[in-house]
Amino acid sequence: MVDTHQHSSHPRISARLKRANGHLNSVIAMIAEGRPCSEIAQQLHAVEKAITNAKRELIFDHIDHCLDQDPDAQDSATTTAELRDIARYL
Repeated sequence: MVDTHQHSSHPRISARLKRANGHLNSVIAMIAEGRPCSEIAQQLHAVEKAITNAKRELIFDHIDHCLDQDPDAQDSATTTAELRDIARYL
């Protein structure tokens, strides 16, 4: 069984991703409507930024809470490995 993991930032991140999903659905509709490519590209850029910001917040929250306050962390090598593992997604 997977251990559930919830931080206080997760609802905010979820809300950001839901907004990005709404924007992405709008972009799909814009393509179907034949809107100009420059308008579509602008909206895709907004979707991309929203997802990037949500990912960054999740990773920084993990670093602040999980790595700094993990009582099970045995040594600095373990903490460094965990940091490298999640930092590759930045």
